[in-house]
Amino acid sequence: MYLNCHSFYSLRYGTLSLKRLVALASQYKVKSLALTDINTLYGIYDFVKLCRQANIIPVIGMELREQNELRYIVLAKNELGITEINEFRTSHNKSEEPLPLIAPDFLNCLVIYPLANAPKQLKAKEFIGIHPTQTNLLYQSKWSMLTQKMVVLQTINHSTLQEYELHKILRAIDLNTILSKLSPSDMACANDTFIAESTLSDYFANYPIILENTQHILAECSYAFTFTKPRNKRHYTTDKRTDMKLLRELAYQGMLSIYGTDNTEVLKRIDKELAVIEQLNFSGYFLITWDIIQYSNSQGFMHIGRGSGANSIVGYCLGITNVCPLELDLYFERFLNENRKSPPDFDIDWSWKERNCILDYIFNKYGSDYVAFCGAISTFKYRSIIREIGKVYGLPKQELDELTRKPIEQQNKDNITHLIHQYGQVLEGFPNQRTMHPCGILISEEPITQITTLDYPPKGYGVAQFDMHTAEMIGYDKFDILSQRGIGHINDAVQLIHQNKGITVDIRHIPLSKDEPNCNHFLKNGNTIGCFYIESPAMRGLLRKLKCNTYKTLVAASSIIRPGVAQSGMMQEYIFRHNNPDQFNYFHPVFQEQLSETYGIMVYQEDVIKVALHYGGLPAADGDILRRAMSGKTRSKTVLDNVKNSFFIHCQQRGHPKALSEEIYRQIESFAGYSFCKAHSASYAIESYQSLYLKVHFPLEFITAVINNQGGFYQTEIYIHEAKRAGATVLPPCINNSNLDSTLMDHTIYLGFKFMLGLSQELITTIITERNKQGQYTSIANFINRITIGIDSLQKLIFIGAFQCLGKQKNELLIQAQLLLVHHKPYKTPTLIQEPIQEYQFPTLSRSAYEDAFDEIELLGYCISCSPFDLLKTKFRGEVFVKDLLNQNKQTVRMLAYLITTKPVSTSRGRMYFGTWIDTNGDYFDTVHFPDSLASYPFLGNGCYLLLGIVTIEYEVPSIQISKMAKLPYISDPRYYYKEQHTPSQTDINSKNKLKIPQHRRKFNIR
Repeated sequence: MYLNCHSFYSLRYGTLSLKRLVALASQYKVKSLALTDINTLYGIYDFVKLCRQANIIPVIGMELREQNELRYIVLAKNELGITEINEFRTSHNKSEEPLPLIAPDFLNCLVIYPLANAPKQLKAKEFIGIHPTQTNLLYQSKWSMLTQKMVVLQTINHSTLQEYELHKILRAIDLNTILSKLSPSDMACANDTFIAESTLSDYFANYPIILENTQHILAECSYAFTFTKPRNKRHYTTDKRTDMKLLRELAYQGMLSIYGTDNTEVLKRIDKELAVIEQLNFSGYFLITWDIIQYSNSQGFMHIGRGSGANSIVGYCLGITNVCPLELDLYFERFLNENRKSPPDFDIDWSWKERNCILDYIFNKYGSDYVAFCGAISTFKYRSIIREIGKVYGLPKQELDELTRKPIEQQNKDNITHLIHQYGQVLEGFPNQRTMHPCGILISEEPITQITTLDYPPKGYGVAQFDMHTAEMIGYDKFDILSQRGIGHINDAVQLIHQNKGITVDIRHIPLSKDEPNCNHFLKNGNTIGCFYIESPAMRGLLRKLKCNTYKTLVAASSIIRPGVAQSGMMQEYIFRHNNPDQFNYFHPVFQEQLSETYGIMVYQEDVIKVALHYGGLPAADGDILRRAMSGKTRSKTVLDNVKNSFFIHCQQRGHPKALSEEIYRQIESFAGYSFCKAHSASYAIESYQSLYLKVHFPLEFITAVINNQGGFYQTEIYIHEAKRAGATVLPPCINNSNLDSTLMDHTIYLGFKFMLGLSQELITTIITERNKQGQYTSIANFINRITIGIDSLQKLIFIGAFQCLGKQKNELLIQAQLLLVHHKPYKTPTLIQEPIQEYQFPTLSRSAYEDAFDEIELLGYCISCSPFDLLKTKFRGEVFVKDLLNQNKQTVRMLAYLITTKPVSTSRGRMYFGTWIDTNGDYFDTVHFPDSLASYPFLGNGCYLLLGIVTIEYEVPSIQISKMAKLPYISDPRYYYKEQHTPSQTDINSKNKLKIPQHRRKFNIR
């Protein structure tokens, strides 16, 4: 009797979760239930499972709306009907054409029109839905003649009056209006709830044909979905036999290329893996991944294969990954085995610049009808939804700010505030918008619209209307196609080296960089700024404490730095044991037997599984659940709790001390969602070495590439600082030497135009294109004659120093620009001989270097022509420097430093911070700020600070525990006149609030 049910996947409309919808249906003893969410089939597979568990027959359909208007409801009679619905909705999502008023001629679907939109002529499979409140209209002759084509349309949208209020709030949020302005057409009816079928029958007692039609429709619809069927593209070639033949040939070819001919151990491992791959029907998955890599290689792209796929020697021989599993004792079963209950995948990174080319290849090669991104759902977050609910209740901005900024106990106690928080708690975690998985690609054997409707976001790739968990549940193994800027700066550096030095660096040749002595020296000293994954303050400190000078130590460090190990306290224990291998005891003999390589410390996911299996005695299936929990992929807390209980029961049966077992499980739990598998850490370590090799041997090309990719841990000014430390002269953007990106010429780096604030992309492109076509600009007059530019943009270019290559001072250029633009008339048609623009002679106009620095702060966000210390009012430069700290253990020191970055950490005593700084010699150091100190001496934004604290040295790595600090003022901006009583605000270098320049104070006002 219920042909039109909404779940909360009817976004910003429905209020019922699928679980609650099915539970209510069971409560009302419903035998058949139709899920018809608005313009989506997002939740249908979970719905089918829930219905089967509740012995309810699931019926699948879609409520099709255009804007806010209900056009019709379509119910699928079978699987072919699902395909028809998907294809119809997908075509309109792609074309963005409005839905037709009349439904198309579906072959395997039934169509229900609302009474208000009923067409004059109904086809065989079309009906009119009658709400119980509309039965009084059926006495009219125009409707009484159509009762044989009518069905009951009792919509289910909410279950209580409170949920109806929630529905109205969702509608107001969606329509960006206040509750009082909602019209009846914007909302569902208040009685769109479950009512007893007997009550429904009473409403239609005079029209038994309508009840019969309704039951007939429900009986006609049957959806027998098979969840156990694999749905990926099965074969790369024509069948499994030829797939395996090709895969075996490729694996052997790769083996000969990498290992040579005499490798019995390698051959044995390959054959073992191939047997499992064949048994589990994964040959097609491997070959499709290989095919994508082959295309990438043909385009000269660099990639990194990581994740558990790096455990496979077949993947290594095919060139998918770059980690030798035998070298690190990586076992294939972590990637693929009979007990694994979820599909594995290769995680493959490309440069952020090249990923779209890879995606285009996949969609074109395998067909856009068969390829889609995996979907996802973004949910409401408490702080943001509180603000949105406040808006729909009509609160002014000041009260909205109080709602999100003040603690609840300090807010108004009125009824509206109570309601806002009440509904905010309900909506937290509610589906808000459909979106896409950041990297998961599905390649289907059958057209993907047989399974799902596709959305089309701006990039134009189809996106499935289900998430990764559902994809796994219904038989899809996704391909993870990722991007990162680390590969971008490696690629760009290699190109710059070839361009500037004529040297071709084969950075993909792993032995070139891995364990290279000079690289290891840099690692040991933490000299890794700019290098992928190993440049953060915490990682640089860890490398120094471990005295990391080998690949295997770096592999361990890449996992130890993750929050799971670090927060459990085991990172500190690992550091101690690494430095003192003879001064510790293993927790238990199992730890010595299974984890001797990591000193008995759980570092990788594999280590946790080993402990769970060998210490706790858990079965392999429970070990797989733990693995998924550590990867952040488990949705069921109940399942994880069952594993926990099983762990303690098994430990007790084995006679383990309860306290020891509790401590071990505490460590296991700390890994949840954060830990790396060993193969993943190994892949990261390879890329870190590749970055580091370029930094060590080609520092200027490397740091230029890092600056251009804008994706490192630090702000751009820190990489500019690194460039200067490496011997570069860094100059501002230049009209004759700069491009969009920064340019390296010998030992000089000209910053790219893209780093300037407030300069349009169109103007930048015009400047570069014109220069490339017609040659360099010879004067400001020549520039103005060739480029259409306004005075504001021209001033910015002058202030930043873009014309300094012409040999004239900024002040002279500013006046000349004004005079030239006043009389300039751009040429509308090109001429062979253009009339020269008059040049002017000016007296020498003095200008201080500090004026340039403040111009740079305004237009770049930081100064490059001098150090921030040069802008301080004080001449004091500190009593102690970084180079002295190792000799100052437990001493109180006073230092002057420039703040680079901070990291907050929540503790039981409040929030503490770690700070990273540069001293006046340009060297880096770290500080610790406890809550008590911060209460009196907080951070006041970026800039230079006077620091007072005690030096602590741990494993020959100094840091300073700060007791007091004060931010130091900069000199007055020399570009303005100030009255004596006027005190300018302190300039916060590199702050988000850039320097605001009052024009009436400017020395040169050329307007």
